[in-house]
Amino acid sequence: MTKRVLVTGGAGFIGSNLVHYLVKERPDWKIVVCDLLTYAGNLENISALLDENKIDFVRCDIADASNVEDLFSNYEFDLVFHLAAESHVDRSILSAAPFMKTNVLGTEHLLSAAKSHAVQRFVHVSTDEVYGSLGETGRFVETTPLDPTSPYAASKAASDLVVQSYHKTHSLDAVITRCTNNYGPYQFPEKFIPLFISNVLEGKPLPLYGDGMQIRNWLHVIDHCRALLLIAEKGIAGEVYNIGGGEASEVPNKEVALKIIHTLSASEDLLQHVTDRLAHDRRYAIDHSKLENELGWSPTVTFDQGLADTISWYQKHAAWWEHIKSGSYREYYEQNYGNR
Repeated sequence: MTKRVLVTGGAGFIGSNLVHYLVKERPDWKIVVCDLLTYAGNLENISALLDENKIDFVRCDIADASNVEDLFSNYEFDLVFHLAAESHVDRSILSAAPFMKTNVLGTEHLLSAAKSHAVQRFVHVSTDEVYGSLGETGRFVETTPLDPTSPYAASKAASDLVVQSYHKTHSLDAVITRCTNNYGPYQFPEKFIPLFISNVLEGKPLPLYGDGMQIRNWLHVIDHCRALLLIAEKGIAGEVYNIGGGEASEVPNKEVALKIIHTLSASEDLLQHVTDRLAHDRRYAIDHSKLENELGWSPTVTFDQGLADTISWYQKHAAWWEHIKSGSYREYYEQNYGNR
């Protein structure tokens, strides 16, 4: 059945992977990508699909209500995947205002338009960072109280609550997903894994926060896309679904860094400990059993295989990340890491 589908943030990392996945798995869907093309949005991520006329692209600022209304009026969507967000913790610490504007106000504009235009389902893609930090044991479940520690996480927690309010107040069919740290192709090279891969390939130092023993639960972006499509089609309205890579993917940052170094036959001397991030969450771990038990999803990509594939992708696509690193990213890098 043909659906008219909006993917906000579809030129970014997870969004572009989702767009490629949807084109492959649901070729009869009419897919529209909305992206403002700020620092992390890159049309090169979806250029092949645009060239082949398999998707439409609209440059749109979701923080501008008139932009959003025009978009929904022109297409009358059946389904919305909302991924557009300011998403980097370090940037939120440097300046929180853009995160509140895009992640909270922008989400409300989309929800209002979805309500007015009778969208059949709204999938809001959030993060496990809304739960805060864990100790040495335990895992986040969907009922874990929200306890964000960074401005980024706070903005996402707020947007989650706005989505829930639209479901409860206006009966909007909406679901919320909260994923662990994603990795894979097309990830902007300020994030941990692509930053370290590209720095090793350039022979540059690897700036590791603090002692490097912060634990993250890694989720390959394709497993995430599989979950999003499943939840869009079979999830229960009003529910929250955690999406994680499983216990075997819970790895300290330092171990990830060393895996990258060893895979690329580089020297461990590239590893440089820098001053820890403010309010740095020590451990994330997610229980995705609700998604597994109710909808039958489980991760299929092991972390070791996924990391090896990701390293290979960045080796083969050096021109992609070199182009990014030669631009405004360099100014941010110096601002954020230069004095550490």
